[in-house]
Formats: sequence, C-alpha cells, structure tokens
Amino acid sequence: MEKTFLKIFSYFCRSTVRNMQIYKFNNILKPVLWGGDKVVTFKHLPATDEPIGESWEVSAFPGRESVVIGGKDNGLTLPQLVERYGAELVGEDVYRRYGNSFPLLIKIIDAHRDLSIQVHPDDEMAMRRHGCSGKSEMWYILHADDNATIRAGFKNTITQEEYDRRLADGTLLEAINAVPSSPGDVFFIPAGQIHTIGAGNLVVEIQQSSDITYRVWDYDRRDANGNLRQLHVQEAREALSFAAHDCQVHEFPCIGDGMKCLVRCPEFEVDKLDFTDGYTLELPQPHSFVEVFCVKNDTTLHVEGMSQLTLHQGEVALVPALVDRVEMTGSASVLLASVPTKKCRKD
Repeated sequence: MEKTFLKIFSYFCRSTVRNMQIYKFNNILKPVLWGGDKVVTFKHLPATDEPIGESWEVSAFPGRESVVIGGKDNGLTLPQLVERYGAELVGEDVYRRYGNSFPLLIKIIDAHRDLSIQVHPDDEMAMRRHGCSGKSEMWYILHADDNATIRAGFKNTITQEEYDRRLADGTLLEAINAVPSSPGDVFFIPAGQIHTIGAGNLVVEIQQSSDITYRVWDYDRRDANGNLRQLHVQEAREALSFAAHDCQVHEFPCIGDGMKCLVRCPEFEVDKLDFTDGYTLELPQPHSFVEVFCVKNDTTLHVEGMSQLTLHQGEVALVPALVDRVEMTGSASVLLASVPTKKCRKD
C-alpha cells in the first residue's frame, strides 16, 4: 500500500514539474538622481541617458511586478504565477507562511553617488504602520571603484540622546562603521540597522519583499524640482537599533564542492556557487523555490522534463520548489537564494 502511494505521489510530482518551467523575468529599471551607468554595463543592456539606480530583477511588489519571459506562462506576473501554482512553485512551508505573497525581492543597485543614510523597520513595526513586512537585506558587492565604501551599523553602542545630537550637528557618519568595499564582499543588514551604500559600488541586494525605507539624512540633496528630499526622522528613531553592530560577513563556511554559505536568517538563505566545468545542483526535499543569480559568465540550466534556460551575467532564474536536481553547464559564479524551510528555521 505504501509503495503504491509513493508511486502515485512520485508520478504526480513529475507531472506537475512537466507543467512548470524554470522562469526568467523582465528587469524593471528605476532612474534615480544617485544612479549611474553600471547596471546597464553589467547586464549588457542598451545605453540610456537616464541615471539608473536600480534594476528590479525578481519582484512581486505591487506596481513593480516581474513578468515571465518565455514558455507557456509567458506574460504572467510573478503574483499570478504564485496564484496559479501555489506551494508547487514556492514550497509547502513557504506557502503556509506567506500564502500568495512571494517573500523575496532581488535588485541590482548602482550607487554612482552616496545613497541616503537610512534604516528599515522590522516586521512588527512595518505591519503596524504600513500593513506589510519589514525589510532585512543582504548585499553582495559586484563592483567597487577605488575608495568605495559601505557604511553600516554603529561602531559603538550609543544612546538615543547621542544619536539626536549627532544628527543635529552633522557628525552622525562618524558613529557608523565605514568599510572599504571590494568585489565579493558580503554585508547582512537586518531590519533596524543604520546603513548606506557609498558611491562607486554596484551591488546585488536580496531582501524581504518590502520597499519601506526611512531616510535619516540625505546630504541636503534636492530633487529634480529643487526640493529637499523627504526625511523620516521620527520613524527612523523608532526603527533604529542603537547597539554596536558589524554588518560585514567575514566567514563563509564551505557547504559543498564549490559552494559557500553567505547569509542565513529566518527570512532568507543565500549561498555562492563557483564552477568551471558544469555542476549538478541537488535540492533535497522539502525545500523552497531557489533563485539563481548569475554573478559572472553565462550558464545554461536544465531540469528533466523542462525546457532548458540560459542565464547571462546579471540575470536571475526562478527554480520551482518541486525540482530536486538542476544541471548547470559551463563555467560561472552564481548566488542561490531561498527561504528556509520549517525544519531548519530557528524561529
């Protein structure tokens, strides 16, 4: 009886996989006053006169939904894809936690100029004030100009009074860690940590699906209409952690041939995989979807029963949760982003 059930279940899974595919999406370019030309150069996109600050690669955020490119689901938005396939796409545990809300967002950010000093709220504050999730994020440095820096986390624990004084007298930057950045550096910015990406950095950001940002300070910059950009002083004070924190990740445990662990948190997991002559990625069940971001070179992904998909530098593929094995060709470096399943979460 048990063997019969397993055969039926296995057939059902294979049939479902055959109905799905590995997904690639359009990118959504966001012009901003602090952007530059590194995104279009890195992704080999047509040149534009606008300063591009962000390219949203995989997003279910309202108003900025990614759209499937190719295959029978061509033209569907990511939310429509989740609604159509549910747990078969994102994973049973992920679907129980988030329902039809896809939980992660991937961006490429070009800081041609310094970004504002900012902080993001945690889930409790974001839900209370905005009715959405908070925002923890990680950065992987793709390129850094000479003298580029990342500022994140306070050097020493400070009081709210000291914070207010420094904000008023213009010395807040002196209290924040400043780290020279290089390609391959990793930073984990949990909700509540003060931070900014310095000029000259190109980063891929993997984060919770939220766009809530509180600007603490913005160098007195003005928008295209000559107005000072909006600050969120009161909200930021409530969201901030005033404890000392080093946001740079210094150790990357090896978890397989060519694979290293970059970040682990309740909201997402990110690993880096380097291979020179193809790679077989084993995904033991149960697990969530996996997003494959191509850091360097090109690679073709193949899953039995699905059409193959080629990823170029700067592109992302979404691998459904039911897939347990992905063949990758060529020589490439990729990031693998997923959501921890219940059995391995510590929450």
